[in-house]
Amino acid sequence: MNWKLLGLGGAVMGMVGGMATITYADDRPLNLSYPLDGHQTVAEQIFFIGSAPPDGEVTINGQVIDRSSQGHFAPSLPLEMGENRFTLQYKDQEISIVVTRLSAEPPAPVGVSFGEGSLLPNGDIARLPNEPFCFSAVAPPNADVSVRLDNQTIPLLPQVNAAALPPNYAVLTSENQPIAPSAATTYQGCTRVSQVGNLGTPEFQLSLEGQTVQQSGAGQVEIISPTNVQVIEVTADSGTTRTGPSTDHSRLTPLPQGTRASVTGRQGDWLRLDYGTWIRASETQVIPGNVPPRSLIRSVRSQPAEGWTEIVFPLQVPVPVSVQQGDRTFTLTLHNTTAQTDTIFFNDDPLVERMDWQQPTPDQVQYIFNLKTDQQWGYKLRYEGTTLILSLRHPPVPGQGLPLAGISVLIDPGHGSSEDLGALGPTGYPEKAVALLMSNLIRDRLIERGATVYMTREGDIDLYPQERVAMINQLEPTIALSIHYNALPDSGDAINTAGIGTFWYNPQAHSLAVFMHNYLVETLDRPSYGVFWNNLALTRPTVTPAVLLELGFMINPEEFEWITDPDAQEKLAEAIAEGVVQWMQRE
Repeated sequence: MNWKLLGLGGAVMGMVGGMATITYADDRPLNLSYPLDGHQTVAEQIFFIGSAPPDGEVTINGQVIDRSSQGHFAPSLPLEMGENRFTLQYKDQEISIVVTRLSAEPPAPVGVSFGEGSLLPNGDIARLPNEPFCFSAVAPPNADVSVRLDNQTIPLLPQVNAAALPPNYAVLTSENQPIAPSAATTYQGCTRVSQVGNLGTPEFQLSLEGQTVQQSGAGQVEIISPTNVQVIEVTADSGTTRTGPSTDHSRLTPLPQGTRASVTGRQGDWLRLDYGTWIRASETQVIPGNVPPRSLIRSVRSQPAEGWTEIVFPLQVPVPVSVQQGDRTFTLTLHNTTAQTDTIFFNDDPLVERMDWQQPTPDQVQYIFNLKTDQQWGYKLRYEGTTLILSLRHPPVPGQGLPLAGISVLIDPGHGSSEDLGALGPTGYPEKAVALLMSNLIRDRLIERGATVYMTREGDIDLYPQERVAMINQLEPTIALSIHYNALPDSGDAINTAGIGTFWYNPQAHSLAVFMHNYLVETLDRPSYGVFWNNLALTRPTVTPAVLLELGFMINPEEFEWITDPDAQEKLAEAIAEGVVQWMQRE
């Protein structure tokens, strides 16, 4: 049975002995997978991913470009600021597109004015008395800039030689060095206020060459009373906490549902909690009463559960928690908590050698679990009323016979459906298709070795990342592997970037990530793109070691041919399955 897959650009998929293959029609058209017409970017260059029959020449704006033996191409061309017009030509076929390069610098002011959207803070803020808070604006050089707030004037001074940082994804192209200061001048100033109450809206003022302009800020400033604090409770299943008031800030240990904390600051729709992290207000609800949640803790008790050790912490209120994992340690910190502990019940345990505790600060109690092995297998945190329960997962118990007997593996084929194609290869072949194909091959080889295998999807369906994560949390597999293929930001070099990349997040997954990466690179003699710690949805589950594998670059013409080669797919699936065996059996 053969069928044509929408978007393959003349490529035809078929089944040969159960294996999907790609062949190319002699009359396949010129195809451009990326960029699409109307694409906008801040990059200084853009790569063109596409394909045409190997005979003849493909030109971009009249220049002949290099292609692979099968006719694929991925050249990078520079971009001027504004609109860039490109015409691709193959024989009598032509594709024309416009790519617009936008400025990555802060908006420059026009005349005597503030840069558009540059006034900060850009929403309501609340702080404690005598806590510094700052204002910022982009304005012309040599201007006199200030902020008027509640009958005081705060001067804003030009910041000289202040470098900017590129986005996080810049590390994927080795371009994560600080950026030289922009031509626009940023003015900043800070103040402290002891008076509790609403200070109103800040009024920004700019004077230059005899002209003065004023502009109101986007929100109001409030000083909140430390004796009349708001108390919130986490309503989300897992409250996402961060180092600052935006999704650009780093994630910290999630808070179990029911956690209570005082609010010590606000910025927009973000709340700062009393132990120093930030959380979205939408993940919480206000609890009537203004007593800051504080708890004593006395006894602690361990208890067995099937495949887990549970440690029970009776508390007066559900306090915030944080976790730190070491090579042979697991440390749980209870915030806003004071110990009155004399007795702890902790029997000899399959996982924990010994539990120690300490009170490093007056409002923190730490529990250090010294483990019997250096490999951790997962943990869970939940509140039952005011009692915190920490579950530490035991090492898997191998079955008899086949090497993976007694082991369960969840495979997550990345992307899926016409709404989520993933990266496109030169022919338009989507990542979602090859990810599912490879996941099925890996599944079969793991089953041959005795593993129980779960799949997040077995067809072309839409699945949000949260739905995939929910399956991992529900099924609690021994390990979880998310199968993907790679692409690059626009500034990347698609022709010269190739190889296997591996991503992990929780320390329990680090060993699996490094082992699988090295095993695949060495066994298959493939390039190494590298091992990355990365805050990805499918690497964040805590119940198991979870790793995301990027098995090659869809946008690299040569590697795309390896990705779609049936023999190479068989060898790759075999190597992944055997890599799992070798990692599980390592000493």
